[in-house]
Amino acid sequence: MRMSSTETFQLDVWKGDWGLPSVGIRCLQILAYAKFSNAPIKVNPTCNPFRTPHGHFPVLRNGSNAIDSVPQIINFLKEKNYSPDNSLSSKERADIVSYEYLLKEKLYPALQYVWWLDQKNFNDLIRPWYAKAIPFPFNFHYPSKYEKHARTLMEALYINEDIMTVIESKVYSDAQKCITLLSTRLGDSEYFFGPNPTSLDALIYAYLAPLLKAPLPNPALQNHLKACTNLSKFISRISQRYFEYDYQEYEKIKAKENEKKHKVEVDTEFPNNKRDKILAGMFVTFAMISYAIFTGIVEVTTNDDDYFLEAEDIEYD
Repeated sequence: MRMSSTETFQLDVWKGDWGLPSVGIRCLQILAYAKFSNAPIKVNPTCNPFRTPHGHFPVLRNGSNAIDSVPQIINFLKEKNYSPDNSLSSKERADIVSYEYLLKEKLYPALQYVWWLDQKNFNDLIRPWYAKAIPFPFNFHYPSKYEKHARTLMEALYINEDIMTVIESKVYSDAQKCITLLSTRLGDSEYFFGPNPTSLDALIYAYLAPLLKAPLPNPALQNHLKACTNLSKFISRISQRYFEYDYQEYEKIKAKENEKKHKVEVDTEFPNNKRDKILAGMFVTFAMISYAIFTGIVEVTTNDDDYFLEAEDIEYD
């Protein structure tokens, strides 16, 4: 049986951005899993890994217990009968295991590269984001730690290759093939196993949503994902249905930014736009009045009779 609705689990996650409830892959996976299974979770967005058991998120807290392993968190929720996979067949459950392996082997390395090793992305977006989000002095430590982890991963995967451009080409190629495969598998369906989301949908959403939504300065892999329109719609569908607040708030921010940007562009292109509008208004008003007088629509009355009478009284020498 399910637990009492009054009992709530605490979940610490990386805070969200770009319309997502979290920027962390593992955090997004657990958040989506919990939403799909209606698990009673209170989300605590934070950016201080130092306060976690092993320096990473997510962390599920149940009383004095703290679980920071994604498989262990999922197993814990399953034990409490919170799972979106209850209606799946044995074959479908086996398929999920296969896709988990595929994503870990082919897509995860590319995401690590995009996030931490692509210098333009790292210097212009990722490092500034984490430096601002993580409290001082840990904001100097953790971005470097994550970058080092990503570099170590690449060295382990490509032992005989030390040229980063070659590594980049390989990881991007594998990732693009993986994304294309996912797109083909999804087809026109709303979710990967039909009309209802499962743990596989939670996993794929977690992998792809940050890649799609982050404003990456180097969007090479992002553009490939955007070209797979069914996957883009899949991500937006989950965001709108299950994380509506984050999605709507970000859309409002973007709308305001676009409005402000448009105004700046107009003012830049037409720096005297306001003055010109005033002058144009004055000219139109003057032209209308002149036309009205000329055509007799408006008559101007003067004291001509008095003027001529006064003129007749003037004596000339």
